[in-house]
Amino acid sequence: MANLKISNTVTLDENEIEISAIRAQGSGGQKVNKVSAAIHLRFDIAASSLPEFYKEKLLSLKDKRITKEGIIVIKSQQHRSQEQNREEALERLVELIKSVNVVEKKRVPTKPTKGSVKRRLLSKKKHANKKKLRGKVERE
Repeated sequence: MANLKISNTVTLDENEIEISAIRAQGSGGQKVNKVSAAIHLRFDIAASSLPEFYKEKLLSLKDKRITKEGIIVIKSQQHRSQEQNREEALERLVELIKSVNVVEKKRVPTKPTKGSVKRRLLSKKKHANKKKLRGKVERE
């Protein structure tokens, strides 16, 4: 078996991933009921060789593919061949693991300029005046 490359320093041995072939759901032809083309991938986060940083981040994710026991479950049934579904499932696993390594930039809060505040308030006054003029006309 080969290794999956997560980053320059992190690789994942495919022996840690449990892959089983299952029958695909949904409608199909005569072949769909007898061929197991869909792939069911299971990956135990805690028992893996991933660094602790990845494990903690993955376990803290709110993702429906991660069970309470810390097992990633990915089902692939997009393609008609078992091999293509296997490749897609492995790609999706790698994407999920890579996604925890992305650090988002911290947002720096900014204030609106005095000119923009002035223009906004002036625009609101114009709009309010326009609405006021549309009201009922009173007779004297």
